[in-house]
Amino acid sequence: MGQLNDVGEADGWRCWLCDEPVDREMSPNDPRGASVDTRITKARAKKRKQDKGNVPPERLAHKSCNTGKGANDPVVPWADHLIVVDPAPIIAATERLERKGGREAMARCPTREDADAVAAWLIDRLSRLSPKLDVHSEIATTGGQYLVSLHT
Repeated sequence: MGQLNDVGEADGWRCWLCDEPVDREMSPNDPRGASVDTRITKARAKKRKQDKGNVPPERLAHKSCNTGKGANDPVVPWADHLIVVDPAPIIAATERLERKGGREAMARCPTREDADAVAAWLIDRLSRLSPKLDVHSEIATTGGQYLVSLHT
C-alpha cells in the first residue's frame, strides 16, 4: 500500500486518465478504487528501457480506467463541454512535446471564445498529465476558424 500512497500523493489523488478524483479509502477491488498504472504500454516501456535506461513513470488511475486501458495505448478524452473540430490525441501530442519540444496543433474551434476555453483546458489538463512539461498555448485565425496549438 506504500507504493499506492506515494503515487496517489504525487498525483494529488486524481486519475491521470479521466482526471476525476480517486477516493483513497475505497476498496482497490471497486471499479472507482485506486490502482497504479505505468502510463505507457509494455512494448513502449521495454523500448524506452533499452534506449535510455528509463523506467516509465507510475501514475494513479481508477481501477476501471486502468483495466479499460489494458495493454493498449491510453486515451485521454477531451472534455464534453468543449467545442472542437479535429481534436488531436492528447497522449500522443504530449509525448511528442516531451520528447522533442516544439509545437503541436491540438484542435480547431469555430469561435474565439471556444478556442480560449480549449486553450485554458489543455494547459490545465497537461499540468496534471505531465507536470514537468512547460507548455503555453497559441491561438491563430485560420480560414474562419481558430487553431489552438501548444508550444514548449
